[in-house]
Amino acid sequence: MSRKKILNVKEIKQLPKDSDFTIRGIVSKLTRRKDRNDNPFWEMTISDSSGDLDGKVWAASTWWNTQGGDKFPIDPDNCGLRFEGASLEIEGKIAEFREQLQYNFNGLYYLDQTDYPPSMFTRHSPVPIESLEESFIDLIAEVSDKSLRDFLEAVFFKHNLWEKFRVWPAAVTIHHAYTGGLLEHSVSVAQGARDIAKHYQNSKIFYHYDLLISGSLLHDIGKLEAYSIAPAPQVTREGNVLEHIVIGYNMFTKFADIEGLDKDITLALGHIILSHHGRREFGSPVLPATPEALIVSAADDLDFKLNYWQCQIEALNSQSDFTDYLPLLERRLWRGIDAK
Repeated sequence: MSRKKILNVKEIKQLPKDSDFTIRGIVSKLTRRKDRNDNPFWEMTISDSSGDLDGKVWAASTWWNTQGGDKFPIDPDNCGLRFEGASLEIEGKIAEFREQLQYNFNGLYYLDQTDYPPSMFTRHSPVPIESLEESFIDLIAEVSDKSLRDFLEAVFFKHNLWEKFRVWPAAVTIHHAYTGGLLEHSVSVAQGARDIAKHYQNSKIFYHYDLLISGSLLHDIGKLEAYSIAPAPQVTREGNVLEHIVIGYNMFTKFADIEGLDKDITLALGHIILSHHGRREFGSPVLPATPEALIVSAADDLDFKLNYWQCQIEALNSQSDFTDYLPLLERRLWRGIDAK
């Protein structure tokens, strides 16, 4: 094993071209590919509490098993080890490809998973879990309709969703992709939707406040089955083929039937869940068509984009003011004039 200084993801992203680095973390993604000459290589994401680092593992890279204190070379395709979700130490070098920094992983060491449990590298919500839980409970208490408030309490507590919901990620990458991310995102969307609605409370636009809060808290429940923590966030089989909106709608209608929720309320809440991504090309089978659905969709989109901005800006080299072009948002993000 190397005795070089162990850096975290955030520190590595501040290094210039041609720098060497050593990192320990959890493999959150590993994809085997082939180059133009039919040689295998891997695209790997290594994660720690400071962020995610995407790198290339070329055919010339060396793989080692260091369990039990020994060190011996292994073939990643035929060693019987599962790398995704496991702790690794990686020695790498920063190169440049098409005017962008590229992180090459040259030496990969499968660590003793008892001495270096993957959980020690898992990212967590920056907001204390106790604070998020308190906010979530307070939001349920704001629902004045007793039948709807009872329904929310049944879904999250009677049907045993809470223990997963409070620690689940809201995504695998991009936004709130860490332990507690789903709870943080749901609370933020509900609070944002509430504030947007308050802006219009003196207008002639009618909105159903209880539906607004309930839809915000329920909009992403499908992520409980679409994602898993193993211990890094990963997409499940169901998540790959159905996606969280469809899964969440099916979960919601099942609970609504069990609890005898009013049919009109069921229809309105189901519409919020199905439409919260705002556009069909973003996965919503229907578009928001009520004030409550429009507000929840807007709050969800803003919370996603702001969290994405924060993650991207934190990963920038200190000398950079702009990110690379981000296809998902069709733009480069700017650090801003007061954010340094």
